Amino acid sequence: MSSFKLYVIMLVTLAVLALAIPCSAETWGKWHVHVVNGLSSRRTLFVHCKSKDDDLGIHNLAVGTETNWSFRENFIGTTLFWCYMRTDREEYASFDVFWEEHDHKWLQTRCNWKDCIWTARDDGIYIKNIPNNSDELIHKWGSHW
Repeated sequence: MSSFKLYVIMLVTLAVLALAIPCSAETWGKWHVHVVNGLSSRRTLFVHCKSKDDDLGIHNLAVGTETNWSFRENFIGTTLFWCYMRTDREEYASFDVFWEEHDHKWLQTRCNWKDCIWTARDDGIYIKNIPNNSDELIHKWGSHW
């Protein structure tokens, strides 16, 4: 088969695939992740979040403040962000704050498809279930890392 025919077949295949994928703001829009210090008064939250490609830096959050970032999912479906958090009492948690889901929509549902809010409280880390307007305890603090 000539290279030109192979090129045309590849282009037609890509065009068919592109038409088959729903192209909406929800599919290709930006995601927003928030990490909020909801600890009791005057407690600092140390936060370090990153992905394979992006180190979002170290943040020391005062009570009531947050760090946040926006991004688009990558084309191949492997976007992943994780955070390490530590309180001033040496309690810690390390976990994924965003991952792509193809079948089960646990994260997307709670984040209302684009806005994930993680809050550190005295007893652990909560995710805001936006459609239900409730907070769910997801990770309890560990100690002595």
